[in-house]
Amino acid sequence: MSEYERSRRIPASAELVFDRASDLDRIDRWLPTDLHVRPDDLPAVTVHEDETGRDARALFQAERDQLRMEWGTRDDASYAGWLQVAGISPDESEVTVHLSFFEEGPPSEAHVDRALEESLAKLAEQVRQPA
Repeated sequence: MSEYERSRRIPASAELVFDRASDLDRIDRWLPTDLHVRPDDLPAVTVHEDETGRDARALFQAERDQLRMEWGTRDDASYAGWLQVAGISPDESEVTVHLSFFEEGPPSEAHVDRALEESLAKLAEQVRQPA
């Protein structure tokens, strides 16, 4: 098993950050560029990966009262993750993303680190833009 975690402070309220992060109509704007989420019958979603051209059946759950999202693969339990938003002040929050790969041969650490950093930077940019 391989686990990765990154955090980033964002100059916005925790509720705004969570709302932008968990919006399935906008989620592709901050995820890694090769991943696309399509809602099915929630909590079921389909995740398309451009690099492989494959679709993966997944689960997605967002708990606004906890400012937490969780996701993972449905069929093989090979991957799971969560995102937690914490309010630091009324105008600043911290977002933490945690990824767990349960299969052999997970992506390289450098690849995952780069994807996490880019995704958190894109989320921060989405929060700065009007809805």
